[in-house]
Amino acid sequence: MEVFVSLQLLLLYHKVFKAHIVKCRIRDLDPPIQEYHQSGDLFVGGIASQSFNMNPIKFTEYPRFALADELVTIPKHYQHMLALEYAVKEINENPAILPNVTLGFQIYDSYFSAKPTYHAIIQLMSTPKLSVPNFKCDVQNNLLAIIGGLDSKTSLDVAAMLDIYKIPQLMYGFAPLMKDTNPGLSFYQMYPNEALQHAGILSLLLHFKWTWIGVLVMDDDMGESIVRTVLPLFSKHGVCFAFILRSPRSMFLTEYQDMVQQGSEIYEEIMNSKANVFVAFGHSYSINDLRWLAYLSHWGRIPWKTKGKVWILTAQMDFTSYVYQRDWDTDMIHGTLAFAIHSTHLPGFQKFVENRNPSNAKGDGFIWNFWRNAFNCVFPNQVQGEVMDGNCTGQETLESLHGSFFEISMTSHSYSIYNAVYAVAHATHAMHQTKHRTTVKRLTLLDQNQWQLHYFLRNIEFNNSAGEKISLNKNGELIAGFDIENWIISSNQSFHRVKLGRMDLQDPQAHFQQAFTINDKDIIWPQWFNQTKPSSVCSKNCHPGYSKIVKEGEPFCCYTCLPCPYGKISDQKDLDDCYQCSEEKYPSKNQDLCIPKNISFLSYEEPLGMSLAFFALSFSLITSLILRTFKKFQSTPIVKANNRSLTYILLISLLLCFLCTLLFIGRPENVTCLLRQTAFGIIFSVAISCVLAKTITVVLAFMATRPGSRKRKWVRESLANSTVFSCSLMQAGICTFWLAMSPPFPDADMHSVTEEIVLECNEGSVILFCCVLAYMGFLALLSFTVAFFARKLPDAFNEAKFITFSMLVFCSVWLSFVPAYLSTKGKYMVAVEIFSILASSAGMLSLIFFPKCFIILLRPELNKKEILIRGKAQSTQV
Repeated sequence: MEVFVSLQLLLLYHKVFKAHIVKCRIRDLDPPIQEYHQSGDLFVGGIASQSFNMNPIKFTEYPRFALADELVTIPKHYQHMLALEYAVKEINENPAILPNVTLGFQIYDSYFSAKPTYHAIIQLMSTPKLSVPNFKCDVQNNLLAIIGGLDSKTSLDVAAMLDIYKIPQLMYGFAPLMKDTNPGLSFYQMYPNEALQHAGILSLLLHFKWTWIGVLVMDDDMGESIVRTVLPLFSKHGVCFAFILRSPRSMFLTEYQDMVQQGSEIYEEIMNSKANVFVAFGHSYSINDLRWLAYLSHWGRIPWKTKGKVWILTAQMDFTSYVYQRDWDTDMIHGTLAFAIHSTHLPGFQKFVENRNPSNAKGDGFIWNFWRNAFNCVFPNQVQGEVMDGNCTGQETLESLHGSFFEISMTSHSYSIYNAVYAVAHATHAMHQTKHRTTVKRLTLLDQNQWQLHYFLRNIEFNNSAGEKISLNKNGELIAGFDIENWIISSNQSFHRVKLGRMDLQDPQAHFQQAFTINDKDIIWPQWFNQTKPSSVCSKNCHPGYSKIVKEGEPFCCYTCLPCPYGKISDQKDLDDCYQCSEEKYPSKNQDLCIPKNISFLSYEEPLGMSLAFFALSFSLITSLILRTFKKFQSTPIVKANNRSLTYILLISLLLCFLCTLLFIGRPENVTCLLRQTAFGIIFSVAISCVLAKTITVVLAFMATRPGSRKRKWVRESLANSTVFSCSLMQAGICTFWLAMSPPFPDADMHSVTEEIVLECNEGSVILFCCVLAYMGFLALLSFTVAFFARKLPDAFNEAKFITFSMLVFCSVWLSFVPAYLSTKGKYMVAVEIFSILASSAGMLSLIFFPKCFIILLRPELNKKEILIRGKAQSTQV
């Protein structure tokens, strides 16, 4: 039987009125189905006449080369030839392109072998039937360009020959190694830069968070190049590989046993892997190899696996079937995500294809073979003997064929062929016009050299019949993007392509993921996943609050999850490390969220601040009442005793002590921070100085009452006033130096309290603040010491005893203040200081003045000079 698989096109330019398709007759052969042979590409070439008045060229039958192993057939590639014919037909019917010129073409099969490829090239560059290189006496066949091929090896073989003669080659199949291994060859790619496709596959994996994948490459140079250059890019962006399999293409009967065993092993590894997503980098025929994997595993008596996998295929691969694969299961392909060179619908082409049948395809030497294989029938007049299949009527419709055998709508590969034909036509048209503008004489096409076409192809830019702009970049690559398709196999085994998105990087400076778009909702997943998005990861996701720890000796995608340490969070899945929240936020209980901190300070609105303010005002009111009482009874002996002026100063200082606590309540401001500690320090120093002066006065007064004592002159108000002034002045000097060198200022404490931002007054210089407290402690300790020794001095009303108790309370309070202050945080530190001020001041007020008020108000009979003198005398006698 006649056999063809894929196309490699050669386009010729000639001056005849009609184009003819060369008949390529192939000898009949019917190999057994168990033999698997390598299939090849088809070439298309052209023929031309010398002038307008010559007769059309007669059809020439080009012999097919006999190979050791015959080929199997892929009927689907017949569309590639129809796309070529349709493009030539449109151009010849368009007077705006190449007027008075007709295009023609020839088709050759390369068989994926160098020998027939070179022979076909020599025939195209030689006089028909005379394959003599560098010798051409025929003027009817003028080779302009070659369009091909679908396989990179074939393209490289063609380029090696054409480079000698500088004949342009336009490739519609991917040949990624040609520029790397042969930088000097000149060719044009009717497909985009393949790096854009690799970026698209990576974007697809990252979009669905598929980080644990299997990779299948061909066991050839292209596969090694992908492993060496493409897969490291995937790893750089967080994708790991469950395995990287190299699929050999061994289709000869002698290698059948090895093929079955190796195919079974590959299929088993795929099905047993935890990865649910597999990326296949293959050739045009690699889909057939994928289908062989499942078939061989079943045939090799390995238990049939029904577990579904998501396949991601490159644009070079297409869903095709050999004739003997007609009834094979296609579940493996259902739900595939495939990249394809961007194409658009051509209504005219679909109508052109639908009308195609053996009765109206004059000059088409391939349609009989295609029809027999596609419809599994035979033409009665072409066979002898017993007929196993049904008869072909010629009235079968191409629409009834499964998509694996033939598609009515133009595929991306056919679209590239279509655009390649137009590119050559437009470039030739531009070259011909340039010739006419630069010379007056009439030129024929024989005057134009093939090498001149390169300049016009490099600068080609036109709109095709679909309205899309076609142009090449400086590297000779098509400026276009990739479509992302979803392959769907219906229950009746019909095949559908659904476009889901694009990968089209218009801005070279943009990030590759910005060029990626996809519609998740329209995806039909393999049936195994029950229409839920598949997951393909080595380890389960680490939830927020955990971080990844890579397992030793395994890929970085395989990890365990550990809770975040205290104070750190992870708010996303699969974070490599936990991180700390910003100072304005704090970790949640589950350590998966940063919560904004509350602003905290001791305010009047909250119960604690309100209570402290209430006590401060209450004690201030009590102090004022005592001061008023003493002022009212200032002439009584108990008020006049022990320096009445010191009493008033002490009461006023205690009043201010109570009131100064109000500076500690409320939002810290510049003024309050400057006054808060300094006012407290100075006022308290005045109060303690008054107590000290009172104690000294008591001691001196007792000593002065002894007969012949010379200390009577010291018992004066000037000594007490000097004591108060000098002690207070020392504290005022410390505070002044503090304010001058490092004054307090409003600050926000972000760290003391986890869930709060504490607004506070930063003390500026901690040392000077400690000096203020230490000086007050020194005065209090001195007062306590003097009062303690004077507590048993004879007196009717011994004030030193009450001073001793008050200083004992004062010292106890402030000694307790230090550990309490250091152990609390936030606004409670301020509350502790306020409490200490109120407690120590209240202790002094109550222990020194309440007994006097008791006598003044409740026992006025004791507030007499006689009783006071008598009490002193009795104390002296005792």
